[in-house]
Amino acid sequence: MNKYMIYLNTKRCIGCHGCEVHCKTYKSLPIGPILCEIGHKTLKSIKGMPKTEFSFRSCYQCEDPLCASICPVDAISKREDGIVIVDQEKCIGCMACTGACPWMIPQYNPLTNKMVKCDYCVDRIDAGLKPACITKCTTHALKLVTLSEV
Repeated sequence: MNKYMIYLNTKRCIGCHGCEVHCKTYKSLPIGPILCEIGHKTLKSIKGMPKTEFSFRSCYQCEDPLCASICPVDAISKREDGIVIVDQEKCIGCMACTGACPWMIPQYNPLTNKMVKCDYCVDRIDAGLKPACITKCTTHALKLVTLSEV
């Protein structure tokens, strides 16, 4: 079974945050929870001009996810393809998963009182489509790859 990751080509990313916006729109998220995030750092100047490099952060789909092991109602599980998902029917919104995650990836959704996290848009993957963040990347800097491609 393929195990996935989202790859960012830093040479193509312009930091437009289109991926973040489309993710929030697709997942119907309010202000607050962020499932994918573009970060930036300024590198030293090149001929007097600062150079900015962008990074992409979302759930790391851990091999042994601490968020799943701490969940008191077993709402978080890992699929065979390596994607870690939150079962919205089971989730009680206790936020234990956020505290257990070293990167505090699971986020509280105040509209549903449940936890949400990047799941690579599993509904889209299961339908043979790309995750929402990738479809709106204007420079095609984001790509869904399998670990064997890396």
